[in-house]
Amino acid sequence: MTKAIFPGSFDPITYGHLDLIKRASQMFDELVVTVAKNTSKNGIFSFEERINLIEENVKDIDNVTVNMAEGLTVDLAKKMNATVIVRGLRNSSDFNNESAIATMNHNLDKSIESVFLITKPKYQSVSSSLIKEIAHFNGDISDFVPSNVSKSLKKKMK
Repeated sequence: MTKAIFPGSFDPITYGHLDLIKRASQMFDELVVTVAKNTSKNGIFSFEERINLIEENVKDIDNVTVNMAEGLTVDLAKKMNATVIVRGLRNSSDFNNESAIATMNHNLDKSIESVFLITKPKYQSVSSSLIKEIAHFNGDISDFVPSNVSKSLKKKMK
């Protein structure tokens, strides 16, 4: 049985994230979406709000669960008995950043593998930061995030 984690700040979760979750859930016996604290980002949603928004959108995927974590991702993977860390790649900048993280994770624990999924072209320009920026100026984000996220983000921006 292969267990994987998909860590991210998910602030907010986008259709791109959800596509990666669905695809990864088909590759692994169990997938844990982990809302992680990113020390270089200020979140607009609390951990609990992010978890609730994600859970509403993955409730029909039987082998996916959602949790929260702080600390090193590799430590979380070990704690959860996961052998794989799933990450999405939108572009070459993501690749450069993620490959450095994967190398460091491998140095910290050689039993944990990183698996990269290439984002589908229609989601390559979508990022949580851009979504928040568009929402801040009352732009239409409905093509990029689920309706529960859009509604919650609009409330936050008021």
